[in-house]
Amino acid sequence: MQVYQGLGDFSHPNFSIVTSGTFDGVHRGHQKILARLREISQEKKGEIVLITFWPHPRLILGKGAQDLKLLNTIEEKIELLKKYGVNHLVILPFTQEFSQLSPEEFIQKIYIQGIGTQKLVIGYDHRFGKNRAGGLAYLQENLQKYPFSVEEISRQDIDEVGISSTRIRNALLEGEIHTANQYLGDPYTLQGEVVHGDKIGRTLGFPTANIAIAEAYKLIPADGIYAIRASVKNKEYQGMLYIGSRPTLSEQAQRRIEANLFDFEEDIYGEKMRIWFVAKIRGDQKFESLSQMQLQLQEDGKKAKAILNH
Repeated sequence: MQVYQGLGDFSHPNFSIVTSGTFDGVHRGHQKILARLREISQEKKGEIVLITFWPHPRLILGKGAQDLKLLNTIEEKIELLKKYGVNHLVILPFTQEFSQLSPEEFIQKIYIQGIGTQKLVIGYDHRFGKNRAGGLAYLQENLQKYPFSVEEISRQDIDEVGISSTRIRNALLEGEIHTANQYLGDPYTLQGEVVHGDKIGRTLGFPTANIAIAEAYKLIPADGIYAIRASVKNKEYQGMLYIGSRPTLSEQAQRRIEANLFDFEEDIYGEKMRIWFVAKIRGDQKFESLSQMQLQLQEDGKKAKAILNH
């Protein structure tokens, strides 16, 4: 998959099969669109071009930007899209100026001049142009003047089980990992740097790696204990993950993300760790003593191992 930051270096393929959108999560609804693109590319001997936008439009337009939580960083999205047969990923810089393009300007500058679109495949709710004024109806009304055909992926096809990025976000915020993972088609992931903590876990027999997530917009699931898989220094491990503000240790602690990897004792400060959420074991809770918390962590570890080795 070729990745382009803007249209400057993009050369039109002989036959461009195009879709566009934010594709947050690259969930099973998105995967339906990508599967259809692959079918068309085989029929037409064409190449798949996916247009996405970065930063996310809401981060630029300020519409609830403070509360915006995304399922993917742009790096995670690139990695996911590689799996689905996309030939060209065009990342358009989303700016205030870009947001002012009318639907007609968007079609002319992006779809026609920029990409050389010959087949456009869009979801039923796809919107484009200033104030999201463009959509399927606009395209159909003006199709005779465009050098491409349009195919709609129906709501029934995309939402057969009610899949949407919003529903996945809500599931994660409720700690419903099983539901979120079903909708995504893959385990939800976090990536961050291992930073120094206060090393209390080590004294309890559960040394943890504190994970710092650089992107403030990245969605962190609900507080609690999770069974996870993790990758660090190109090796994969099983473990459990704590998310929360550690009420047993402090009344006003910051929210932490702490991973306890099983059978692991290496020094990994400064390393990148990737985490895959497999299941939620329990919610966060306050214990009467550290010894009580230690006993519970032992039980959590047994549950996590049973889930991961099932």
